[in-house]
Amino acid sequence: FCTCSEKMPGKVKPTSSTQAKQAKRAVIKGVHPLKRKKVRTCMQFNRPKTLRKARAPKFPRRSIPRRSILDQYTIIKFPLTTESAMKKIEDHNTLVFICDPRATKPRIKAAVKRLYDIDIAKVNTLIRPDGQKKAFVRLASDYDALDVANKIGII
Repeated sequence: FCTCSEKMPGKVKPTSSTQAKQAKRAVIKGVHPLKRKKVRTCMQFNRPKTLRKARAPKFPRRSIPRRSILDQYTIIKFPLTTESAMKKIEDHNTLVFICDPRATKPRIKAAVKRLYDIDIAKVNTLIRPDGQKKAFVRLASDYDALDVANKIGII
């Protein structure tokens, strides 16, 4: 920032007396113009939105991550071996299991498929009066429920 008259031919260098007068005026009045008061037209005052940083924890709150509670061994508790279950095996190509009540039909299907290496057509479920979930697992047409029952030791 230069106030030389040689470099800027249109401007005249202010004298020391005019500079002193400007400084005096700045001290008396202040360098900022008169501040106007904001006119508020609303009754509510909303706090201004400030910066919200994402959490960056120094250590994990849990030492190890939670393990999936419902794996295939907790979903399928045991196969049913009642007379009506045996009739389902023989007549309808269907295996009957007692399952965890929190298990869904797709999870039951995946668990049976993983445990016994069989394809499943569909799963029907009901909640028994004692609170347990019963799952009727209908096998695909290329699998025989009697053979699978023999393999897992029901019959």
